[in-house]
Amino acid sequence: MNDILSKDPMDEEVALEKSLRPQFLSQYIGQDKIKEQLEIFIKAAKMREEVLDHVLLFGPPGLGKTTMAFVIANELGVHIKQTAGPAIEKPGDLVAILNELEPGDVLFIDEIHRLPMQVEEILYSAMEDFYIDIMLGNGDGSRSVHLDLPPFTLVGATTRAGMLSNPLRARFGITAHMEYYNETSLEEIIKRTADIFEVDVIDDAALEIALRSRGTPRIANRLLKRVRDFAQIMGNGTVDKLITDKALTILDVDNEGLDYIDQKILRNMIEMYAGGPVGLSTIAVNIAEDRETVEDMYEPYLIQKGFIMRTKQGRKATQRAYAHLGYPYPTEN
Repeated sequence: MNDILSKDPMDEEVALEKSLRPQFLSQYIGQDKIKEQLEIFIKAAKMREEVLDHVLLFGPPGLGKTTMAFVIANELGVHIKQTAGPAIEKPGDLVAILNELEPGDVLFIDEIHRLPMQVEEILYSAMEDFYIDIMLGNGDGSRSVHLDLPPFTLVGATTRAGMLSNPLRARFGITAHMEYYNETSLEEIIKRTADIFEVDVIDDAALEIALRSRGTPRIANRLLKRVRDFAQIMGNGTVDKLITDKALTILDVDNEGLDYIDQKILRNMIEMYAGGPVGLSTIAVNIAEDRETVEDMYEPYLIQKGFIMRTKQGRKATQRAYAHLGYPYPTEN
């Protein structure tokens, strides 16, 4: 069980990440539409003295899905148990977790799209009617045992909602698509993080970090930490526009938020494949990254910013990508 349910890691980076997390909806910056809906759903469930319906959070990495799960539990005033799809290898693992839930608890499963099918099938009755049937023993001596569960709320998080089976997806009463953050929300997050770090950040520097954070709070906080290092060693400790520009240039983060890998993807497409179309697996091989990493971490932002477009034949670099990297755009393209 200790290998399945996550413990509080002692790792300094993880501990710091937790300290940055808001605890309630009123403290959560951005995702206003989701917050507004959840506030209504949570209040209604509490008024009826019912458990909140199951919640599916999906969207690119780093947008706050885990944080939102903990916020939901705090708003409900219940405990939360956290695990991840790859950690639940067999039905018995899930049964052990479900058996520890108290009435009203939140069970948070990250990367829920990676649950094995035999585990997922057990979730169907657990989510719908709060019971599971398990087989004990083997062969002629086997028997079925019915186990009632306390009402609970499952919060599932995934970067790949399309990989969820239809039966599992249909059992979530609340679905929320986490969107990329705008610069205003990211700037607010950066200033809040700076207060926690006890570091002075000038407004134009906070905006510059926000503009280069790929619409992602996790990246915004990471860049702030690195810029803070530069400010401490190369400046007077204050994060200003000059030190921010210098730090982010050294870190290979350009003014559109593209890092070294993003630029490598676009240059590869333009220089080796005349801008495409080219398959995602080919791109991944050429830049020595996993296909899943490219698809989950890099491609969504490049598409959203208009640097790549998908076609039936493959991915193509857009005219904007050519201009951003300083390549002449071929007229026949």
